[in-house]
Formats: sequence, structure tokens, C-alpha cells
Amino acid sequence: MTISTTKKLLGVTGSAALLVALAACGTAPEADPTNAAPEVEVVDGFMPCLISDEGGWNDKSFNQSAKEGMDAALEELGVEGIELESTTPNDYAPNLEQLVSEGCTFIVSVGFNLSAATVESALANPELDYAIIDDLADNDFNGEIDAPNIKPLVFNTAEAAYLGGYAAAAWSAESGVNKVGTFGGMQIPSVAVFMDGYALGVDKYNEDKGASVELFGWDVAGQEGAFTGGFAANDTAKQTAQSVLDQGVDVILPVGGPIYESAAAAIADGGSDVKMLGVDSDLAAKDDSVADITLVSIMKAIDVAVHDATVEAAGGDYDVAPYIGTLENEGVKLSGFGAFESELPEGLTDELAALQEAIIAGDLTVESANSPKQ
Repeated sequence: MTISTTKKLLGVTGSAALLVALAACGTAPEADPTNAAPEVEVVDGFMPCLISDEGGWNDKSFNQSAKEGMDAALEELGVEGIELESTTPNDYAPNLEQLVSEGCTFIVSVGFNLSAATVESALANPELDYAIIDDLADNDFNGEIDAPNIKPLVFNTAEAAYLGGYAAAAWSAESGVNKVGTFGGMQIPSVAVFMDGYALGVDKYNEDKGASVELFGWDVAGQEGAFTGGFAANDTAKQTAQSVLDQGVDVILPVGGPIYESAAAAIADGGSDVKMLGVDSDLAAKDDSVADITLVSIMKAIDVAVHDATVEAAGGDYDVAPYIGTLENEGVKLSGFGAFESELPEGLTDELAALQEAIIAGDLTVESANSPKQ
């Protein structure tokens, strides 16, 4: 690997690549031309690096989104970096060691499961800058980041999932089925926070409409539900999806990267008219094979968070304060409804826009025990 050692002044586009929240649910906010990001002077020897979790770069979800953010930053900054793909959890520590040995000065770890290895690496290399996605790096649960050189990139996904749950309930009520479901990969906060928000959104729909849409696969109060135990699209994931489908649901939310593939396979085997929600990225746009069953996606702007953190680190003035993505800062959002927009219940998009405005204004709080706390 070679690195450009010449300092460069670069304009940073920042959130310009951020997709508009509720793309199909109202007018997009106009960009503010006066809110230009500052130029960045890239420090000599800067090498940004990225390590995936076992889901890999082509998961159509958080790993892929992180890579897209890093790729954009590398191109913008005009530097070279290293991106290491993990295939098993046993790869995490060795991959981090390799990145350090190859001269990385800024390392981004993708996912909660890399937390312990990332903290260990950061403590051993205090001169390096780190970031971690979907984790507060607080493995001893004392309310503090375990290493002073790690920046958490986390998301209050419950807010966007609330809108997704409301939409799912509206769809199922309109169809007359009145049953929706969800299942997750591992029961960790970054997964359960989706399920909390989804469940609370279903509750909100029932409250507002006097409806009785049932939710299967997750109990907010008991924090218990259907999980595959991992993030692989395998027989276990398909069987878990099927156990939820067997309850008669006509909308299902798989939370955990590639496990959406297993849900799609179970839906296809059943020959049913079940719709699915995507997570992290706009699934219908990422995977054409499931676009015809993906009602909407609950997105996290992981690409933007990684891009912006990388650009910040490139300037040599790295702020390790946690980044928390919300509806207000567009770190979380719903995608558009695509081909289903014309089939939505009347007034649904306006209702979703009103709910979003209420959450942003602080008039409506989505309470999840799994939401990141700053």
C-alpha cells in the first residue's frame, strides 16, 4: 500500500449523499447552500481502514453501507486505505492486528460483535483513532467508553422503526389480516432497538385507529422474541422466519443483514402475499430480487457516518464524542415505498409525516431500552 504524503485541501460534501427521509411521504427538505462543510487539510501519513463483521461486504446492509461510506471518503480525500473482510468472529482480533501492522492511522470496526477486540486494539494503540458502528464501546457497562480513542457511531433506530411499524400495521389492517411479525439475528441492542420501535409503532396505529393488529416475534415488555442466533442466511434463519410466518402474518421485519434472504425464501416457499421490511439500507434498491416484496426499509445512514468520521480524522482533529443518528439529523429514516406507494392506505403518508414531525419536535418520544444513550 502507498499513501499520498502531500497535504491536500479538499471540500467535504458531508451529508450531501444522505437520502431524504420519508422519500415518498412528503416534500424533501431543500439543501442549505450556506451550510457548506469546511475544507480539510489531510495530515501526512493518514491511512483510513475498515474491518467488517462476519456478514461481509455484500450483505446489502450495514457492512456494505459502511464500505460505501469509506470508499467515498477515500476517493474524496485522495488517499489509499485498507478494507478487511471478516468471515468468522475469529478473524476480528487478527484483522485488527493486521491493520495496525500495515500502518493504519484510523480504523473503523463494523458492528457490535467487534467491540471487545476493538477496545483491546484501541487501548494497545492510543496514538491511533478508532470508530465503531452500532456500539458504545462500553463493555463493562459503567456508562463510559472503554478506550479514550474510540468514537461510537450509533443510531436511535427505534424512531424510524416506529414509523415502519405504523406503516406495517396500516398495511395489514387494510388487507384484513391484522397480523404482523418480526425476527432478529442476535439479541443485541442494535437489533432489538429495531424491534422495539416496530412494536411501538404497531401499538400507536392500534391506539390511533381503534385497530387490533397483532405482533408476533417480539415482546417489548419482556424483551423476548424470535432470534436466529447469528446473521447468516441459513436453514436456522429460514426456520425462524417460517415460525413467524406460521402465525398468519402478512408483513414481516427481519432484523440482521443477510437474514432477509431467508425470510424471502420462506415467503416464496409458502406462495403467500407477505410483504417484508428492509433494515439499514434501502433493500428494494440494493437487491432487485426482493423489490417486489419489500414494502419499505428502516434505514441508518451508516455510509454518511463513516464518511464524515473518516474526513474528520483526516484533518487530525478527531472528536471521539459519540455520533447518534436520529430522525432529526437524518441519521435514521424510512425509505420510499416504491411500487407500493399507489397501494398504500389513504392518508398513510401524511400520518407518517406528522408522526415524524412530532418525534423531531419532542412532542412524541419513542422509548426503547435499547436506544443508545449519550
